[in-house]
Amino acid sequence: MKNAASLIYRIVVALILAGIVAGAQYLIAERWNRGTEFVGAANSIHGYAYSPFQRDQNPLQGTYPNEAEIAADLDLLAQSAEHIRTYGSLENPSIVPLAINRKLTVMAGAWIGPDEEKNEKEVDAVIESARKYTHVDRVMIGNEVLLRGDLTVKELAVHLDKARKALRRAKKPVSTAEPWHVWLKNPELANSVDFITVHLLPYHEGVPVENAVDYALMRYDELVKRFPGKKVVIGEIGWPSRGPVMDSLGGGETKGVASAENQARFIREFLANPRSASLDYYIMEAIDQPWKIEIEGWAGAYWGMFNADRHPKFALDGLVVKDVRWHEKARTAGLIAFLPMFLIAFFLRDWSVLGRLWLAGLVQACATTLVIGINVPADYYLTQRDLVGLAMLIGATMLTIAVLLSHGFEFGEVLFKRKWNRRFLPLPPHDADKEPFVSIHLACCNEPPEMVIATIDSLAAMKYRNFEVLVLDNNTKDEALWKPLEKRCAELGPRFRFYHLDNWPGFKAGALNFGLRQTDPRAEVVGVVDADYVVSPDWLSCLIPHFDDGDVAVVQAPQAHRDWETHPFRRMCNWEFDGFFRIGMHHRNERNALIQHGTMTLVRRLALDDVGGWSEWCICEDTELGLRLIEKGYDTRYVDHILGRGLTPADFPAIKSQRFRWAFGAMQILKHHLPAMIGPSRLNLAQRYHFLTGWFAWLGDALQLVFAFASLAWTVGILFYPKAFGLPVTSLALPILAFMAFKAGLGPILYRRTMDAPWKDILGASVLSVGLAHAIARGVFAGLVKRRGEFVRTPKGWKDKGTLAFFSPLREEIGLLVALVLGAVVLMLQRGYDDLEVQLWVGILALQCIPYLASIACQVASYMPEAEPATPLATGHGGTAGQAG
Repeated sequence: MKNAASLIYRIVVALILAGIVAGAQYLIAERWNRGTEFVGAANSIHGYAYSPFQRDQNPLQGTYPNEAEIAADLDLLAQSAEHIRTYGSLENPSIVPLAINRKLTVMAGAWIGPDEEKNEKEVDAVIESARKYTHVDRVMIGNEVLLRGDLTVKELAVHLDKARKALRRAKKPVSTAEPWHVWLKNPELANSVDFITVHLLPYHEGVPVENAVDYALMRYDELVKRFPGKKVVIGEIGWPSRGPVMDSLGGGETKGVASAENQARFIREFLANPRSASLDYYIMEAIDQPWKIEIEGWAGAYWGMFNADRHPKFALDGLVVKDVRWHEKARTAGLIAFLPMFLIAFFLRDWSVLGRLWLAGLVQACATTLVIGINVPADYYLTQRDLVGLAMLIGATMLTIAVLLSHGFEFGEVLFKRKWNRRFLPLPPHDADKEPFVSIHLACCNEPPEMVIATIDSLAAMKYRNFEVLVLDNNTKDEALWKPLEKRCAELGPRFRFYHLDNWPGFKAGALNFGLRQTDPRAEVVGVVDADYVVSPDWLSCLIPHFDDGDVAVVQAPQAHRDWETHPFRRMCNWEFDGFFRIGMHHRNERNALIQHGTMTLVRRLALDDVGGWSEWCICEDTELGLRLIEKGYDTRYVDHILGRGLTPADFPAIKSQRFRWAFGAMQILKHHLPAMIGPSRLNLAQRYHFLTGWFAWLGDALQLVFAFASLAWTVGILFYPKAFGLPVTSLALPILAFMAFKAGLGPILYRRTMDAPWKDILGASVLSVGLAHAIARGVFAGLVKRRGEFVRTPKGWKDKGTLAFFSPLREEIGLLVALVLGAVVLMLQRGYDDLEVQLWVGILALQCIPYLASIACQVASYMPEAEPATPLATGHGGTAGQAG
């Protein structure tokens, strides 16, 4: 009964917590979409400019609506207007006869373009229609013909005169439609028309919406005054719900901003104006026409009072909301997130309530962003190219979400977990006569002999007595490098054995496998130490007792460094490495999912033999071995106690080479072990999670590189083919930027919370971590494509560098940085910076510059001079090394 009551309590608490977050999300969406009050429109609409094409139809591609679709449109428009205006007589000729039963009068249009043969057919067709149908009350010969430059005034007048003559007896007046400035520029055109038809679209002139109605009526009055003998009909008047920000044609600072709210405001204010009831006008336009993007640009698709799905964008009175579908989106996001939020609240019972709410809120934010992205095709009219761009953005969003949630889980566990269930400490040493025999293997290649000898001497000084050391020098050609090691081992006695392996295959793993064959049969544990590590005297004494538990196969101590305090770049390396061992390793140790690294690692010999030794096909043989041992069901332990210190990479190119190797090896491991991670194996769910998500950040670096190239290509398209390549949709680009900023803030907070690191060192570690992104991306792609890699040693310590070598390792990073900056600058110069979409795209380009700027900063740091030693500092921990191996 007690267990049942506890289970019910946990379920109820989890439901409440998930409900709180889902409800909060809904309230935030409601708040965000709270309506804006504009003047209501009491007057009915006089007429609509009408094109009948459905969402997926395009006259440029020869796809047209059928009569049923047109009839449905006319039924819809007849509910709010009495007149419609058409633009062509050959396309969709059924509009005119179908309008009869809807009691709609038609201002019928003939499309006039540069093709005179087609023009003749259009004019003949509209004349015939006007003669046949009494509800065709006026005829339009051409639409913005002069504005486009398709014909001259004289050429257009020929068609106008023909129609006027043919329809004079029928008393059907004839006109053509142009913007107000074209009429003023070509006043002689008025001699060829029975009335003036003008387009008043203040948005195109960069007029702010608050002044737009007065401006339009001012231009109307200007034409009335200029042509006193002619009736003036407003053939188009309206405002788009989406589109770029339009600069003032007069060169002023005013802007025309396309938005749903501004469209509603303009239409309502125009209809509510006392003069509108006496005006002859047609709202531009009845229904959104997505196909117009190809000929008019982005805004061309969004002038309709109804969207392309025939839903009204706004009401003519009451509040105007930013997104009429927000209820549906908020409900969907809440439903998608509810189950994972419930599971978080239910299973993470060792977290505080605040922590579970925090992680659930992060999941809800991610679900909301995905719902926004998935709904973009419904909210926007996208070309095929736009859909490609959208797919890229959604892919980037999903990857960002995956990385963010894995980091968020790690963040929450460090900050909100009440206690670690698997926190292992150094143990009391065995009595001297009960110490298991340990064989320590030190593999080296082309290393400075004084550095390796320091490691050998530290091994000789250990308190532990029952051990041997095998120094395995492989493929070092210069005798001056390996002969001193051989000499030093001879001086230390028989338990220090030296082997020089010439032309030995398998890189470091090959040398370690050779060492296994030379290992003393008494050895129960094999230790591996890097050539630059000076170990503590109690390394073996305090860790070997963990092997008293028969399930333990690996005991791992953290990497740490020495001689880093007096140089900026070495400080960056120290803190950057150390973050993984202060944060990530605890996180993974909690679920027996360690990343084994070949620095001071201890492995049970029977377990090592059981899995077949070191894998020579993998250049990250240590990490790969650890995964094989875990797959076999062995236990691994992490003891967060510094028991030795090594040297940082010598400079930025050295650490780039190291991370390239790690990323390459990680992809080798991922490809080889993927069946065990996603298929039948002894790995539990938590272990699968850690090994899969552990590489998310590196896969993110790889896709970031793809995204950088794609963004550059898209920017070129925006600049040179603006009608084909649109700017990003605000609703999706904005969350991506917010997620990137949020993710960037998690690391420093974790560093500060878990490690005693000054803020300047946290910043330095973060810069180095970001600056390595390009090298990691290259390693990921190489590892995915290639089967075998080459083990390249990482130069350690300090070395002199020539000035000419500064730029050589950064050629690719500098090239990408210049391209991104140039693209952003040219885009701002061409489009201006007041457009929100331009700002967002420039923001995305700018964010992608950060890794390349960071790499330059790292290279600068590696060239900075050594500082004078200061007061001794406590060895710190900081930075994120990712998947060490």
